[in-house]
Amino acid sequence: MKRVRCPKCNKHITFDETRYNAGQTLVFECPDCHKQFGIRIGVSKLLSTRKEEQHRSRMNEAPLPEEQEAEAADYGRIIIVENVFHYRQELPLQLGDNILGRFVQGSGINVPIETNDPSVDTTHCIINVRQGRQGEFIYTLRDASTDGTGTFVGLQMLADNERRRIDDGTIITIGATTVILRAAGAEDEETTAESR
Repeated sequence: MKRVRCPKCNKHITFDETRYNAGQTLVFECPDCHKQFGIRIGVSKLLSTRKEEQHRSRMNEAPLPEEQEAEAADYGRIIIVENVFHYRQELPLQLGDNILGRFVQGSGINVPIETNDPSVDTTHCIINVRQGRQGEFIYTLRDASTDGTGTFVGLQMLADNERRRIDDGTIITIGATTVILRAAGAEDEETTAESR
């Protein structure tokens, strides 16, 4: 089930996205204020653009075996779930610094969130992924926002220059957007519930 918000009164409307095809446009009428609005089901333009860029770069240059292995590796991911301005997104993480922020072409960040949320900076926070001695992945979060909105873990705002270790399921808030860390190898709760 997915939720959309009425752009006029912010009421949540829930619908079953599995009943519709990618690319299909849905029109809703808010039961409270009777505002009509539409959404489009499917893959975001940003993800399509990334796939095209990857395809073009692969056509020009064949990846080395180590690069193929790195592409297939699971270093964890983030799930953007409560984002008033856009659909749910799932973005992979990589080893090293993962710079999260609002997608703006040419910004140079490596984990762009497709959103119109003005309270998310183009460079908002950084999740560093490194491997520990036992082979486990260690995730560290730090704030990089410049407009004063900050980065929150739970209900606590990160202090300037603070680095906080985070684990699977940690809830991070940047602007009006909620992000959940899924560590490498972790399954979503929905997937686990369905498989039982």
